[in-house]
Amino acid sequence: MKRQADQPVLITDAPMSPEEELKRRERRYIFMMLLRAGCLILGSVLAMLQVPLLWLWLTLCGLGMLLLPWMAVILVNDRPPKDEHRFKRNRGHQTIPTNALPAQPAGPVYEGTIDDDPRP
Repeated sequence: MKRQADQPVLITDAPMSPEEELKRRERRYIFMMLLRAGCLILGSVLAMLQVPLLWLWLTLCGLGMLLLPWMAVILVNDRPPKDEHRFKRNRGHQTIPTNALPAQPAGPVYEGTIDDDPRP
């Protein structure tokens, strides 16, 4: 076993490159479509063998064949969130809205103490 000191330290939070991210999403899609094909093959084999609880197995295989393509497309199109700074415009010219609350309270602030407790 290696000691933790021998392992490299991650010094950056750099995101995955777009090419690596695309490959990862493509592999996930291919895996899910292979699983769908496996559901089709398994369902047909089980139907030929007339296994017990055939209705349950065919229902599960049918759900897999119907839901897996939908989930695969949803997961493949899922991308990591973009950096927040891309959404902000004119970062240096931020104005305070007229209806904004003041940063400091306008009057005195009363904080409760243990002596203010009305219970005996």
